[in-house]
Amino acid sequence: MGKEKYVAYVSTYTMGDNHGIKIYDVDMEKGRFEEKNQVQITNSSYITISHNQKHLYSITDFGVEAYKVLANGDLEFINRGTINGMRGCYVSTDYNDRYLFVSGYHDGKITVLRLQQDGGIGEITDEIFHKGLGSIAERNFRPHVSCVKMTRDNKYLCAADLGMDHVNVYRMDHVKGTLKSVDMIHSEIESAPRHLKFSKNGKFLYIVHELKNCIDVYTYEDQNNNPEFEKIQTISTLNEYHAGGSAASALNFSTDDKYLVSSNAGDNSVIVYRIDQASGMLTKIFCLPVSGDYPKDATLFPNNKYLVSLNHEANAMTFFAVDMEKGLLVMNGKELQVERPNCIIFHKLAEES
Repeated sequence: MGKEKYVAYVSTYTMGDNHGIKIYDVDMEKGRFEEKNQVQITNSSYITISHNQKHLYSITDFGVEAYKVLANGDLEFINRGTINGMRGCYVSTDYNDRYLFVSGYHDGKITVLRLQQDGGIGEITDEIFHKGLGSIAERNFRPHVSCVKMTRDNKYLCAADLGMDHVNVYRMDHVKGTLKSVDMIHSEIESAPRHLKFSKNGKFLYIVHELKNCIDVYTYEDQNNNPEFEKIQTISTLNEYHAGGSAASALNFSTDDKYLVSSNAGDNSVIVYRIDQASGMLTKIFCLPVSGDYPKDATLFPNNKYLVSLNHEANAMTFFAVDMEKGLLVMNGKELQVERPNCIIFHKLAEES
């Protein structure tokens, strides 16, 4: 058995540099990255890897792009698909890798696209526009679909609407590729649900709220072909003492599903929680500064010994050694320059035989 090898994909906004996806070799021992390659793509604000680990999908100004993940971690362009609307902000696949979902922040739209056998992007199978409420209490409630994720049983698509303060739940027709509204998970007014993730066992849902700086935890089960969500916890993403005007952004599980990571722009901090495997509840381990401006994304290395923060406004990534027992975060080497980083994914390479 050789050592596990990883690459990291970092998606960026391209201001003058048209290489929107950077590929890094990951040094797991030292907790550092080394740039390996880059992909020419405009404003790759968000990326996802298919559940079979064979393909990567990215947002771009012109819709979505599909790439084949090569054995060495490099990416090979397959094709591009239009989403028939304004630029997307989030992309994910269903658990059979047969459909791609794109959320539209600007136009409040969900686009469903069929995926082809080779991982390429096919035709649009459904388009749903979230509806607004107009102006209430002097705030203009407008739909901004910020995240789209399937439940792990692959039955329902959950769409976080940051403008409307709720998550819409749709039943998925896997033959036609269409969605039917079946439920709505209400967040607090003006909390702005940004991202959502399901635990690996599929029993718990975590929603991070940008404006209220908190994570809501729900239980999930499918009862008689209807989704049932029950809130069991709300926990802050900040310390009691913190910078005003903070916005929570990241939401990432550790590879072993034992920890959950979030980040706070404004406060410029990262928070790590321990996940109770039985109850799904979160306990804060630490919330500490990231030494950079506007951490858009932050995540633990697959060995949980290091952490990387993507500091959007500082045009840099910062690296830290993590001590979960002592609740410590220690700077690990100098920052790495990267223009407008937005999203990161670690990908484990297949072992060479």
